[in-house]
Amino acid sequence: MSGLIGKKIGMTSVYNADGQALACTVIQTGPCVVTQVRSVEKDGYAAVQLGFGEKKEKHTNKPELGHFKKAGTTPKRKLVEFKEFDKEFNLGETLTVADVFAEADFVDVVGTAKGRGFQGVVKRHGFGGVGGQTHGQHNRGRHPGSIGACSFPSRVFKGLRMAGRMGGNRVKVQNLRVLRVMPEQNLLVVSGSIPGAKNSYVIIEK
Repeated sequence: MSGLIGKKIGMTSVYNADGQALACTVIQTGPCVVTQVRSVEKDGYAAVQLGFGEKKEKHTNKPELGHFKKAGTTPKRKLVEFKEFDKEFNLGETLTVADVFAEADFVDVVGTAKGRGFQGVVKRHGFGGVGGQTHGQHNRGRHPGSIGACSFPSRVFKGLRMAGRMGGNRVKVQNLRVLRVMPEQNLLVVSGSIPGAKNSYVIIEK
């Protein structure tokens, strides 16, 4: 799994060769700096740690400052490890979007979904609600209905779909086609939508 760290810019549309308008997402991908190189001899596995996004020194603790100083780079806001790169890298080396991705590649994008707060069962799980206003019902159109299990087992099973906090979880969207690679602007255009709000960090895996 090779890849880069990016930031979601927003959605737009592009036209393909047949004149069809394709919904797509623009991601600012890189440049990422190699901040650590894991090895099987020292760490038990091989991986490359990449850093993305600038961070002020006054907001960085001393262990992190030493970590970035060893790599010869400024403090970074987002650190992610990637495995199975095709070649070896050195500390402080910079990777750009053109070094990893090409047009027509398929990628997986990992992000944090938008937080939607406490939501009911209709919005959170797609329930249909109790139904109409007949048979004496009052203000129960979007309620979950009965949740009990009678006298046996006389309890509510764990994992029952109920109201609760929605969103804010890690989401991976797979098999998105790379439509455009813009090395000059460090932009990657992928088909479809990806999780997260605008300007949120995402991980693009190849």
